[in-house]
Amino acid sequence: MIKNRIYSLVKPGSFVEKTTQIDENTDAVLVRPRFLSICHADQRYYQGQRAPEVLAKKLPMALIHEGIGEVLRDPKGEFQEGMLVAMVPNTPVEEDEIIAENYLRSSKFRASGFDGFMQDVIDMERSRLVPLPEGVDTTVAAFTELAAVSYHTINRFDRFSHARRNRIGVWGDGNLAYITSLLLKSRFPEYEVCVFGIDETKMKDFTFADGVYNCGSIPEDLRVDHAFECVGNAASGIAINQIIDFIHPEGTIAIMGVSEELVPIHTRMVLEKGLRIFGSSRCGVDDFRDLLDLYRCEPDVAEQMKKIVGEIVTIRTMEDMNAAFEADAAMPGGKTVMIWEKEAE
Repeated sequence: MIKNRIYSLVKPGSFVEKTTQIDENTDAVLVRPRFLSICHADQRYYQGQRAPEVLAKKLPMALIHEGIGEVLRDPKGEFQEGMLVAMVPNTPVEEDEIIAENYLRSSKFRASGFDGFMQDVIDMERSRLVPLPEGVDTTVAAFTELAAVSYHTINRFDRFSHARRNRIGVWGDGNLAYITSLLLKSRFPEYEVCVFGIDETKMKDFTFADGVYNCGSIPEDLRVDHAFECVGNAASGIAINQIIDFIHPEGTIAIMGVSEELVPIHTRMVLEKGLRIFGSSRCGVDDFRDLLDLYRCEPDVAEQMKKIVGEIVTIRTMEDMNAAFEADAAMPGGKTVMIWEKEAE
């Protein structure tokens, strides 16, 4: 048996170490976490911002679903020892010819119902691992999952929306909006990609965008053909309704921001304009492969992603874990990456 330690959140702000055993005869690939990125979802658990009944049901649980690991052992020899791999948190238990793996209600997702990547060793299904291309920055690769969600949404948008795409709007100025607008511009360089936000400091980073507008002073005659909502929380309703005001008839709206509360939407204008609204959440292994291949083929995209790497915290103790989450909560924007230096025994 192989000794493993899992660092579980037992209550908001409190991690506890738990020792477990992994069967040496497992067919799974053993992976040691190396670079982990903190997501807003992790923070909602850490800060106790989920409903009490949700916390009672989900905790104790190891957090983190965004990360890169190092292969320790593969009994089949498909992954070389020392290889860096992106770890896909979505784990389907069935296949469906219509519904994607990330929307199947039976699928399991790391750090949401079962343990995430805050462990010394993880026994991963080989189908959930994607080799990291040579030269990709590891701090950028740490949040591959978040970027792959944007990539997945853009693929769906390409299927769902009509062909007039002269101007695409992205509402939001945080990490998700930055990633989504960057990937949109990479995918559709011939179209205008415009960003609509409220934080002037953050919006200065969107140098690749064709236009950047403050939501409080959008020109009255400006219109977009399609739009992506990347705001989330209660403000997502405000953003969606503003999109409805500024979008052309029969446009498509992608909703990506997560809200814990119901938000009002101006349905009358949705009907009058004949709008199509769709939601996207999580992603699958193909999205990981395609995104990492994009980084390999277009290294400038990965280079632009570095702008949102914020705090980098080395993790050797549980005190370091708390420090990383506290630093992330205090940071106005950007992604916090934990360099996991805890060694497997």
